[in-house]
Amino acid sequence: MATVFNVIAVIFMFAVVVVLVRGLVNMMRGGSGNTSNKLMQARIMLQFVALVFLLLALYLTGR
Repeated sequence: MATVFNVIAVIFMFAVVVVLVRGLVNMMRGGSGNTSNKLMQARIMLQFVALVFLLLALYLTGR
């Protein structure tokens, strides 16, 4: 069970990094500010979901 939580946590963290890098690349290339804003909002939501999942995983595993 703990292995499943670890794998899912890594997937969430990877998704956060991907969205962060896409937003930074968009800003460095001088892309649309609206696109950068939406990517950063998506990053914040992914971070929130990842945090809630990690807290839930800790609660369920009893640590």
